[in-house]
Amino acid sequence: MVQRVTYRRRKSFRTASNAVRKVKTPGGKLVLHYMGKKGKGPTCGDAGCSRSLHGIPALRPSEYARISKRQKRVSRAYGGSRCAKCVRDRIVRAFLIEENKIVKKVLKSQAAGSAAAPAK
Repeated sequence: MVQRVTYRRRKSFRTASNAVRKVKTPGGKLVLHYMGKKGKGPTCGDAGCSRSLHGIPALRPSEYARISKRQKRVSRAYGGSRCAKCVRDRIVRAFLIEENKIVKKVLKSQAAGSAAAPAK
């Protein structure tokens, strides 16, 4: 016959916060171990993105305090807060803005040069 087990805490319903696992002790007794809830994991902080961040474990908020800084981030700019796609978009956007400034500067100098040439 199957050995019966009872909850060890007050809550008597099978809820997310009351998840248990049956474990057989070395003495042959069957007891319940409380599992604790699963974490959702960090997501990208950019507006409208909200993708999960790769390389960072999905833990409960208090458990992040117990792991090292190396495990909480990825070795990249914006490592623990933005996903790789958003970082790439930021880099490309910054590059294109700088290119645009250079083009405007060149066009302005060409226009100034062509206006000065016929005046001679």
